[in-house]
Amino acid sequence: MDVLGSRIHFLKKGLQDIRAVLADVIDKGAVGSLDRTLRSDPYRRHMELIFVRHGQPDRSVTGPARSDPPLTAAGHEQADLTARRIAGRDPLPTELLVSPALRSQDTARPISEQTGLPIETVDGLVELRMPNWDGVPQESIRRVFDESFNREPERWWNGLDGGEAFDSFHERITKALLAVLADRGVRPDAFHDHVWTVEQSDQRITVVTHGGTNSVAIAFLLGAAPTPWEWRRLRSRHASISRLRAIPFGGEYVWSLHSFNDLEHLPPELRTR
Repeated sequence: MDVLGSRIHFLKKGLQDIRAVLADVIDKGAVGSLDRTLRSDPYRRHMELIFVRHGQPDRSVTGPARSDPPLTAAGHEQADLTARRIAGRDPLPTELLVSPALRSQDTARPISEQTGLPIETVDGLVELRMPNWDGVPQESIRRVFDESFNREPERWWNGLDGGEAFDSFHERITKALLAVLADRGVRPDAFHDHVWTVEQSDQRITVVTHGGTNSVAIAFLLGAAPTPWEWRRLRSRHASISRLRAIPFGGEYVWSLHSFNDLEHLPPELRTR
């Protein structure tokens, strides 16, 4: 398709969307109601992805490490407050997708209970796989991380010895994300970079995963070039909320970042890293 044909395609698609919305409004006799709704929240009809980082895991405090730790007491409190925040917002999420890691499942459980949504586990969204550190003292693990920060930038792609390489992690996360979105009628446009087709715009999907997973997913959707330090340039705290919305553009959609690392639901003493 040439440039002119592509622009005509965009215009036709945009006109079709407008006709469909107007026909629905006229059929329901809801012009005034729609006007009030759109004026109060112009993004109400747009698809939304709500990325939640898990609460504080047990390994974030002291003692020997565990590869799949549960939440601390503070982490459970963070999870409850996050659930209250999400469940208290209108409109409610339509789905709840969760990493298989115990800390993510523990964080998602109160959200499921307060929204009535079942937890759908997505294995491909688990965090960057670390070396087997079960029983290793926290001090030793911190020493490994401190030393790794001094590596040349290109060596960061290799990950840590015994762990997952970052290029493999990035590929795994983006592949899982694309599959999740495609199952819901959301796909990259075939002719334009960073433009998406959205078949159903009233979807609001909460995704409970990890700092690394969320940073890769958000950067990918916004069209940022991948780096092996995504979680360093997009740093989020435990139980933080980040929102992306699919905004109409040229007859299709683009992803727009509407909030990042939102901690308004947590008191200062619960804003942990």
